Amino acid sequence: MKTPLERLSAIGWAVAGALFLAMGVLGLAATDHLTEIPLLPGEKWWGGQIVYSPDMPYEAASKVARTLHATDRWGSSNQAQPLFVSSEGRYVWNEAAFDYAFGGGVLKLSRAAQEFEVGRSGGTLREAFLGASRRFFAPSGTMPADVLFAVPQYNTWIELVYDQREERILKYARDLIAAGYPPGVLMIDDNWQEDYGVWEFSGQRFKNPKGMMRELHALGFKVMVWVCPFVSADSATGRMLQREGMLLRDPSMIDGKKSAGDGPAMVRWWNGTSALLDLSNPKAQAWLRRQLQHLVDDYGVDGFKFDAGDSHFYSPSVSGHPVVSFAFRTREEHCMDWARVGLDFPLNEYRACWRLAGQPLVQRLRDKDHTWEAVRELVPGIITQGLVGYAFTCPDMIGGGLASAFDDPKKFDPELVVRSAQVHALMPMMQFSVAPWRVLDAELASYCLAAAKLHAEFGPHLLELARLSARSGEPIVRPLEWSWPHQGFAAIKDQFMLGDDILVAPVMVKGGRSRIVTFPPGRWRGDDGSIVDGPVQVEIKVPLSRLPFYRLKP
Repeated sequence: MKTPLERLSAIGWAVAGALFLAMGVLGLAATDHLTEIPLLPGEKWWGGQIVYSPDMPYEAASKVARTLHATDRWGSSNQAQPLFVSSEGRYVWNEAAFDYAFGGGVLKLSRAAQEFEVGRSGGTLREAFLGASRRFFAPSGTMPADVLFAVPQYNTWIELVYDQREERILKYARDLIAAGYPPGVLMIDDNWQEDYGVWEFSGQRFKNPKGMMRELHALGFKVMVWVCPFVSADSATGRMLQREGMLLRDPSMIDGKKSAGDGPAMVRWWNGTSALLDLSNPKAQAWLRRQLQHLVDDYGVDGFKFDAGDSHFYSPSVSGHPVVSFAFRTREEHCMDWARVGLDFPLNEYRACWRLAGQPLVQRLRDKDHTWEAVRELVPGIITQGLVGYAFTCPDMIGGGLASAFDDPKKFDPELVVRSAQVHALMPMMQFSVAPWRVLDAELASYCLAAAKLHAEFGPHLLELARLSARSGEPIVRPLEWSWPHQGFAAIKDQFMLGDDILVAPVMVKGGRSRIVTFPPGRWRGDDGSIVDGPVQVEIKVPLSRLPFYRLKP
């Protein structure tokens, strides 16, 4: 016989399930808000989902219709922010997801559960961002761990894929040092653990994980391990979490007769079908933090790569734990709940995030293919991350995250790895995974090592910019339009500014040995010793060994 509390819980779940399903049928029509914003002459806009950054800035001639709702699986697989900022000082904000369309010289906003806030702060992109930042996502004053910026990062995915085991991880780390790479953060990727949701080192693949951690630390590495919000439902841990009400549930399984423990939502993702932690539930939050802190305290793990958490995994059939108010977390808010876990760990990384700009979370671009098109996505991606408030940014793994491409002669391009490393070198963070000494000849491998050493050389400057961003919210990587507004630079997305005084102009086309560089006003000293007086466009020579960058002279 059920207790009164259990009966109340079951009734609550029945009512909650019925309401949730009704909301799914009715959609947002009852609370829809509409706004149309005519674009000003020459006005450019950035914002929304990071994966669409190659299309930005949007302008009068743009023709796109997209949604920030989780129904856009591609758009929700990276960071998103319910914010748009313009080159004319205007901004748009909403606490909830919405649809947006650019066309006919108008920005149309719709299907939002809350009113839009449309404002103006000055008349430039910089002023628009700072005005929106102060109002909606003020900087926290803190930043992720220094080591994430100061030296390169290394991820075991490409070399080990799902065979993450003690001896192979140690070999990767020793080979990095032997090849001359500065030690930094080493990320142990998926399949080090016993099971999804069972966050213990696998006894089959790790004979002495504490000894492994001691050696990695002795080599100079900080160690992060991969985690996700998924749980193998048929494990002992999964059954316990289900019994304790810490998994997301499927309202269609709740009929008022079953106990509150029935009906876990099963979600298909890239590694199969799993249950999902309900991180809107404080009990589940506390449980996960205990698992992670155990890894820190008992094994010496330094931080975590928080993978997945994409809002589209939280499908319409999923609801959180019932509360007296019957308030529901949207799918986007579940994504935000997952990201908040990282706030307890200065060594963190996220690929998917919602509305946590200004916080000390590392935001990596979504996984890139091993293609030149993907290399060209890096600069607009990092620029857009900063312009929506995600300043602590990292491109994807150098050369892309598709492991099979590096062993396929038809797909693998050695030149692409070099140019990709150079694009990363003067960004806030750079992350190796494929071992250059394995896939490249000695000459090309030396160019990747030079990029790694250049990043370490700039480490103090990157840390200075990161600390400034933690206080002011300003991006670390900026478009030229940021510092030189209304001078025709807004559409440039194959160059970027590191802070206000370093112009970086990488080559991102196969076979490119020269390129046109656009110089803003001022006197610029190049990495090659050349002096250029701007504003001017200059064609420069760029051998494969060179990453062009220029400092603005005082």
